[in-house]
Amino acid sequence: MENGGVRGLTDRATMMVVAIARALRDREVVFHGLASPVPMVAVLLARKLHAPNLVYLNIAAGVDPHPVELPESTVDPRLSRGAAALFSLADVFDLAARGRVDTAFLSGVQVDRRGRLNMSVIGDYDRPKVRLPGGAGGAFLAPLVRRVLVWRTRHDPRTLVEQVDFATIRGRVERVFTPLCTFVMDRGALRVESIHPYSSPAEVRERTGFAVEVDAGTPVTPPPTAEELAALEEVDPRRVRDLEF
Repeated sequence: MENGGVRGLTDRATMMVVAIARALRDREVVFHGLASPVPMVAVLLARKLHAPNLVYLNIAAGVDPHPVELPESTVDPRLSRGAAALFSLADVFDLAARGRVDTAFLSGVQVDRRGRLNMSVIGDYDRPKVRLPGGAGGAFLAPLVRRVLVWRTRHDPRTLVEQVDFATIRGRVERVFTPLCTFVMDRGALRVESIHPYSSPAEVRERTGFAVEVDAGTPVTPPPTAEELAALEEVDPRRVRDLEF
């Protein structure tokens, strides 16, 4: 699929970042935590394009930072450069408890059709096949923020499951972004909102571990515009967004 003569087939990292950036709103307070290159780039892209007054909080303690270059780690102190203030993680939790965080980015090793996230175990909790690192502060944040945006750079039946082995995190999930499509929460379950231009209904059905209603009439995610690609090149010239793929 051509994109106004700018690029042909859009790569997956770029499509995910652009799709997430489009979901962010001007003047909202947005937080991401550890190991979050894709949300980091998306937040900065949204701020550059359509949300100049978005308030960006990160785990490196920066409030509205203006980094000169994006580090590979989302706890790098360079993410505090140019910040309006320094804000500890405890302050972020306190802000969320007071209803002042609009959007938080969370992820999980498993995501199920009800939007629950598993970061605890694969298999039985008492005798797991794999013990995972845990949800950090996700279980605290998810019920308190106005909305949760979930991202996962794998889309397969082991990742997107009918029911998680253990519900580490549950809360106000609004959307789930993957390399193949965007899901939206609809009446308590995930529904495919749009399929990315390089994927297909058949691929999404085959690679999702729960039943999804997709067909030729399912909307296609608009490919990145020339303006979005130019802004992304300025924000992320070293393609830090690729680190999660």
